Amino acid sequence: MREDMPTLETVAREAGVSRATVSRVINGVRNVDPVIQEQVRLAVERTGYVPNRAARSLVTRRAGTVALVVSGAGDDSPSEQNAFAARVFADPFFGRVVSGVVGALRPRAMHPVLMMAETTAAREQVVDYLRHRDADGALIVSTHAADPLPDMLAAEGLTAVLFARPARPAPLSYVDLAHHDGGRLAAERLLSRGCRRVATISGPLDVPAGQDRLAGFRDTMARHGQPYVPVAEGGFTLASGVAGMTRLLTEHPDLDGLFAANDLMAQGACQVLRERGRRVPQDVAVVGFDDSSAALACRPPLTTVRQPVEEMAAEMVRLLHEQVQDGTRDLTSRIFEPELVVRESA
Repeated sequence: MREDMPTLETVAREAGVSRATVSRVINGVRNVDPVIQEQVRLAVERTGYVPNRAARSLVTRRAGTVALVVSGAGDDSPSEQNAFAARVFADPFFGRVVSGVVGALRPRAMHPVLMMAETTAAREQVVDYLRHRDADGALIVSTHAADPLPDMLAAEGLTAVLFARPARPAPLSYVDLAHHDGGRLAAERLLSRGCRRVATISGPLDVPAGQDRLAGFRDTMARHGQPYVPVAEGGFTLASGVAGMTRLLTEHPDLDGLFAANDLMAQGACQVLRERGRRVPQDVAVVGFDDSSAALACRPPLTTVRQPVEEMAAEMVRLLHEQVQDGTRDLTSRIFEPELVVRESA
């Protein structure tokens, strides 16, 4: 250490307290008088003291990092690993999660470590990483209903918070959206425009979000006298939106309204409608879901159901930080409300 670098003793002299008190404040010990905490904080700012992270972690048994894990359930082939990463980074949803996580971690002086867990070996690596306390906990974004990682983490008693309710119940905290209500909002928008021959491109029907959005949409249409809604199952990708819209137009050429269960699929659907000479919204009104960058990139811009992804990701961080601070694994869930965002497509 350079001689001119401020030390704990420097801060203690500046704050007029003992070295032990400074150490307790910096290491987050809770039973320190708030006035003294503020004295120490100001002294740290004035002296320019930078805590030694390695030394502090020995005292607090905290790493100061959080694993942000994107997990799946693919095979272990190199081609599948490459395809998985390509799908993740092409999806605007993931960028919004990262933005929310980083923004919430920064004021807590914590840092994210991105980990991909699409294979057996990668999932075991995540578990080992957390077991050895290389991170204080994990934020999990699971992309597949059969993903075994949540169960693996729960079985080890590791600290983790999930984005979205898991397809198979696991004793872990999670944040999620009221997807059923989102499907209802989409149906109400199409009904308000007078649409009578409505279809939908659903999300994957083996995951709760896909099931709930479809159920909310169908239930609302039925309550308004439309008992049958043609469905093409999609995969939350642009290509599946193209395929779903192509199939629906072939089987139901007179449809006048479409709900796509995410914006990427709605964008693909609008592309097909344009190629088939069907005007949006004059001939076919289209509603998407998420309010992602794809909604604005679409032509015309999408009416969509907003999922506040950044706020949900920040709440994941808050729940995880609370568990780390308290040293508990008390389980909780936080459900956010969707909101209709009206643009030109419906």
